[in-house]
Amino acid sequence: MIQPTFGKKIKELRTKKRLTLDQLATETGSSKSYIWELENKDPPRPSAEKLAAIAVALGVTTDYLIGREEVTLADAEDKAFFREYSQMPDDTREKIRAMARLLGGKKE
Repeated sequence: MIQPTFGKKIKELRTKKRLTLDQLATETGSSKSYIWELENKDPPRPSAEKLAAIAVALGVTTDYLIGREEVTLADAEDKAFFREYSQMPDDTREKIRAMARLLGGKKE
């Protein structure tokens, strides 16, 4: 199976999250035309800073976007979630762990 290109990944993730070009541009401190170019020009040349901002906005890792990792989208989303989870306050993380135990059928 052929891996989608960087631009296709961005567009697929953006549309999956129901973000417009304008919305993703705003979330990443970019212009609408810049995001369009990343999605449609080959090869795109984003800065590391922009790449990181796009990955955070789309809930994946930078390695997933640039194809450096042989991981699934689900793996990239899990890594991005864990990065966000790690920065949450202790009480919030405990609530999430309790919810995960309940959803997984485990007792406290």
